[in-house]
Amino acid sequence: GNLRFASYYGDHMVLQKSPEKAVLWGYGPEGAHVTVFLSGPMQQKTSPVSVTKGIWRVTLDPVEAGGPYNVTAAVQKSTATLTDVLFGDVWLCGGQSNMYFKTSQIFNASEELVLAAKYPHVRTFMAALNLSKTELTDLIQVELPWSVPTANLAEFSAVCWLFGRYMYENLKYPIGLVESCWGGTPVEAWSSSRALQQCGLEQTKNGPKENSVLWNAMIHPLLNMTIKGALWYQGEENADYHQEQYNCSFPAMIDDWRMAFHQGSGGQTAHDFPFGFVQLSTYKKASTDDGFANIRWHQTADVGFVPNPRMKKTFMAVALDLPDETSPYGAIHPRDKQDVAYRLTLGARAVAYNEKDVPFLGPFPNQILSTRMYLNITYDQTVSVTPSKDIFEV
Repeated sequence: GNLRFASYYGDHMVLQKSPEKAVLWGYGPEGAHVTVFLSGPMQQKTSPVSVTKGIWRVTLDPVEAGGPYNVTAAVQKSTATLTDVLFGDVWLCGGQSNMYFKTSQIFNASEELVLAAKYPHVRTFMAALNLSKTELTDLIQVELPWSVPTANLAEFSAVCWLFGRYMYENLKYPIGLVESCWGGTPVEAWSSSRALQQCGLEQTKNGPKENSVLWNAMIHPLLNMTIKGALWYQGEENADYHQEQYNCSFPAMIDDWRMAFHQGSGGQTAHDFPFGFVQLSTYKKASTDDGFANIRWHQTADVGFVPNPRMKKTFMAVALDLPDETSPYGAIHPRDKQDVAYRLTLGARAVAYNEKDVPFLGPFPNQILSTRMYLNITYDQTVSVTPSKDIFEV
């Protein structure tokens, strides 16, 4: 019955900036009236809300990017305060081991960790690895609390961190990064039963691979939080598990997350929030297994590129050309997360932030002329061609 904030609200956190409204919630004595005060560059006081079934929830008025703020929840005889809170864009990072891949494991990790100290307004948070048979209201536990770099960064997702750092260079306002992922897990574990039903997917695995168990424990609790968008690096596990259904299961999960985050935040998170993902990389030379190739195709709902009519407001970082044959973590875990994250930022700038003339797609052929002697393909952007004796590469 003590007054406190939910698990993923803490000192140093980032709350979603205007035009969206940030949602705050927590626990308190039944029937008590909770008022939330914001103090910092601007002041705000919410109308009192009642604690119902042990939980209170408020929606702030929109706050512009910046800070720091103190956020205080108060009942008659006690208060709970979050300090050094910033307002900016909040991005959720999910998936399996390539999203979980730590900043300490990438190429030039030591330089990256030193450089990170120059980005105190990019903040990180990581949910602990837990599963549940039922949908949970709050996280079972926190792995890494909200932190100012370089604290805890060595253990944090490299793709997620680098995306946030590169986006900060572009946006120049705070970025909050929320990591919730688990290695070796299929898309089914991260999908609600609603989403899975759309694709007729039955239960066949146990543990963290079981249908909906990670949705229940590691995504559902976050739904009340207002977010800007999500990033995803997953698909390897589905190369030999429900591979044929991934063209349904992945887009269905995206649709379902969008609906659920929109509803969970009281309409604050966009119903079509931007969703970026990483194309599966290459990891086996001369492989005759077409599992990864099929998943790459299915990642785009069998269109070959995104955004497309089935996957609106999505963007993809191509990674087919970024193998790492000698990775000490196995070739399936490439260490070059810098290029992956940079490519995600190109897509985000175009799709999430509506920046014009950002080259994140293509090139697409817009004219093909053939004669008996040659094929003349004209692309919609400049390409470089590398010829050799028997083959050529565009």
